[in-house]
Amino acid sequence: MKSIFTKMELSRVAFPVVFLITQVTLLQADPLTERSNGSPPSVSAPEPELEWIRPGKDGNRFVRQESGAEFVVWGVNYDHDRSGRLIEDYWNEEWSTVVEDFKEMKSLGANVVRVHLQTARFIKTSHEANGSTLRQLARLLKLAEKTGLYLDITGLGCYHKQDVPEWYDAMDETDRWDVQALFWSSVAETCAQSPAVFCYDLMNEPILPGARKKETDWLAGDFAGSHFVQRITLDLAGRPRKHVAKAWVDKLVSAIRGHDDRHMITVGVIPWAHHFFPKANQPIFYSKETDENLDFTSVHFYPKKGEVNKALAALAIYDVGKPLVIEEMFPLKCSVQELGSFIDGSRKIADGWISFYWGQTIEELAAEDLNLPGAITKNWLEYFRVKAPEILGTGNKSNQ
Repeated sequence: MKSIFTKMELSRVAFPVVFLITQVTLLQADPLTERSNGSPPSVSAPEPELEWIRPGKDGNRFVRQESGAEFVVWGVNYDHDRSGRLIEDYWNEEWSTVVEDFKEMKSLGANVVRVHLQTARFIKTSHEANGSTLRQLARLLKLAEKTGLYLDITGLGCYHKQDVPEWYDAMDETDRWDVQALFWSSVAETCAQSPAVFCYDLMNEPILPGARKKETDWLAGDFAGSHFVQRITLDLAGRPRKHVAKAWVDKLVSAIRGHDDRHMITVGVIPWAHHFFPKANQPIFYSKETDENLDFTSVHFYPKKGEVNKALAALAIYDVGKPLVIEEMFPLKCSVQELGSFIDGSRKIADGWISFYWGQTIEELAAEDLNLPGAITKNWLEYFRVKAPEILGTGNKSNQ
């Protein structure tokens, strides 16, 4: 395992696995009409089988709003295709691929798909959203409704630095936050009426600079030109880290709530408590000072071989009285069996688990002459599919 995942081991703390897994994995049109006033399209006509999902009144689980039945997340990150392309790279010309992939994810037993939207594709200028991309997002919502899948919509991606506009990169904190608010305002207006939205994830793994250091680059962790970690400020300027985090969260939540007061909001974070365990501080984005306007906790966990119990102890730090989703997981540093043990051990506090799918089915992988990473991917998908009925039929986590 170590020889295969060397690059991943060296860069896990600084880089999210979305790109790292790409390095080891084997790796059309019914237009929607834009409104006459040029504002983002919105999706209506919800499918009756997709109920709206909300936190339960006890704050300890998710429930289907109409029936009151508990909802457990069993999902996949659909962050790129088998060749590493982001969804906006192919969802126009190859829409049939997206349709087929959604059917495949559904057949694996997934009920949530996490998609990663890029800022530069949704924002034309500092004051104008991209209507054509928003229409394609509306189309994706329709596909999710038809397929019976919920979307975890993760935004503000700058994964490919070469695609980031110079004007956006040159902005100061105030102007950059304004553009980010425009992004979320436009996305929320598009998505507000669709029950297929499970949640809005404000940004993948945001970070803050050190108290005594002023940064010069908004993007952290250049890994072969890809960036999955992003700073929300370059300079704390004497401000407490939690105060900056709260101000950023509250601004973006306000932009969303201007159009959508129903869908849940979260932030998917690096589990620093895991990396520095047992010397772990209270999580910045999920502290009492910060998470007032976040509906549930999202955290990314990749247990190491022989350290499942340590990962579970670190995960417990994120059990802050809200539903908890492990928004990224994969047998990256441990076996499939150990990751399964982590899932089972976390069921007392977790309300969902989201892994990865890159556009190749188990059958397609089985037909290839697989290298070891490909075989691990195939074995994990087999586990995921077999595990789905058990997870989705468990009901109340307090009974685990």
